[in-house]
Amino acid sequence: MIAHIIFRLVIWFLLTANLSVANIIIGVSVALLLPRGATSPTRLKELLQAIWKIVQAVPQAYSEAIQLILQPHTQEEIVMERVKARRTPGLIFLDIFLITFTPKTTVLKYHEDGWYEVHRVCRRKQP
Repeated sequence: MIAHIIFRLVIWFLLTANLSVANIIIGVSVALLLPRGATSPTRLKELLQAIWKIVQAVPQAYSEAIQLILQPHTQEEIVMERVKARRTPGLIFLDIFLITFTPKTTVLKYHEDGWYEVHRVCRRKQP
């Protein structure tokens, strides 16, 4: 319980970037009033794996940005990627964030039947 409140307060202070007394009171109030959702250990494990993938995507994003600067990518393609089975809306959001975080890919649309429509840029294909 305390961990959830502290986590919500940290998110609040990161979003507002304000440590005034009034903002602290508002942050504590929001942290206490927001309902706490039930999480199963399996979903928590999936959430931690998704967060770890996002942390790993940071160097990949820098690498792709440098590649785009040094080597032009002139080809585009739209591909369909399958959503992993039994994903919660929060995990689907993290998947979309992970795909869109890197400069070469963007999720154009999430299809309710379990597919992401992904736009990718790639280098010119040699004949």
